Amino acid sequence: MAENPRTEVSELLIKWGYGDQEALNQLMPLVYDELRRMARRYLRQERPDHTLQTTALVHEAYLKLIDQKHHDLQNRVHFFAITAQMMRRILVDYARGHQAKRRGGAHFIKLALDETPEAPDVKSPDLIMLDDALSALSVMDPQQGRVVELRVFGGLTVEETAKVLKISPRTVKREWSMARAWLRRQITN
Repeated sequence: MAENPRTEVSELLIKWGYGDQEALNQLMPLVYDELRRMARRYLRQERPDHTLQTTALVHEAYLKLIDQKHHDLQNRVHFFAITAQMMRRILVDYARGHQAKRRGGAHFIKLALDETPEAPDVKSPDLIMLDDALSALSVMDPQQGRVVELRVFGGLTVEETAKVLKISPRTVKREWSMARAWLRRQITN
């Protein structure tokens, strides 16, 4: 009987956590399609003339993964949360570099701070502005910062976020609600 792909991913993450680089090589084909979906979702939210391609974003995240010295990934969901965080940082760095080249040229993305992280009808903040506000929130309340990061950038559900953070779904909902309100105030002021 074939092994469950989710179980196999978790087992490979554990092996990689113990320093087995071959486990990472075996892991990537199992998660590559999901990483491409994540990258495509991010890039759909970017400006239309964005030059970073889906494959390039996945590969940059992969390079950051293999450069990590500490691999404390508990499971498949946690792996995707960490990868989402890396993709966020790559896109923010890219946006900052692009903005610096254009000397303040603004471009907006469609990241929504609605109950559903991908809601298309909400006016969206600029990625750099959102990143700055999220960084400030993370200093004030690290748990709320992680909830927003996992929900918005990781695309995780309330239940998946709760599992990664080892808190209840009810706590995630409460933190998500408070963080969204705080971020909206910061971004609109």
